[in-house]
Amino acid sequence: MASPFPLGEHHYSHRIGWLRATVLGANDGILSTASLVIGVASAEASMGAVLTAGLAGLVAGAMSMAAGEYVSVSSQADTEQADLDIERTALRDHPEAELIELAHIYINRGVEKDTAYEVARQLMEKDPLEAHARDELGINEIVTARPVQAAISSALSFSAGAVLPLLAALFAPMHLITPVVAIVSLLALVLLGMASAKAGGAAKTKAIVRIVFWGAAAMLVTGLIGAAFGTVV
Repeated sequence: MASPFPLGEHHYSHRIGWLRATVLGANDGILSTASLVIGVASAEASMGAVLTAGLAGLVAGAMSMAAGEYVSVSSQADTEQADLDIERTALRDHPEAELIELAHIYINRGVEKDTAYEVARQLMEKDPLEAHARDELGINEIVTARPVQAAISSALSFSAGAVLPLLAALFAPMHLITPVVAIVSLLALVLLGMASAKAGGAAKTKAIVRIVFWGAAAMLVTGLIGAAFGTVV
């Protein structure tokens, strides 16, 4: 049987949930760990202190990202559930009013009145809560909050990103830790920008420039602070 979608369109919105958490986690892992290592190294600390700071930053950051994402997305899920409970009650107590409300949503989008009422009626016969969740509340399978998925994605991606500057510091000569970590981290950010742009169907150049600019700025500032602190003590 021929496909009803001959153009074979490919969309990216179904990736929003995990892509946001993964890119955010990897970017934060690279950037925060690199900045931490550069800041400590610029203060003329020992290799042991630099690596300890970097490892502590990796563990603390991964746990913080996981906890933060879980709490944040759980709050979103709680709000979604509260709205669904309200809608479920309204559908039970005032089904006709909810039918009119749904029809007017379609009318306001440009659908003719009779067609809008017929579409609303058919959708509510199939699954009234799903119809109202999607078209009234904007809740659907693509954007539904998934706290555990977001927490795991953030923790794993943060750790993967944080490992890169940490390994760069481990294998770099003591007097070259700052430039080596900075170069490796910036290259990692470039790759992350390319990967996230490809996964999300966005322009690669814009994504790369954005992520590299802020990454370089963060490492520069922490390096200057570390150097200033090192001269003071």
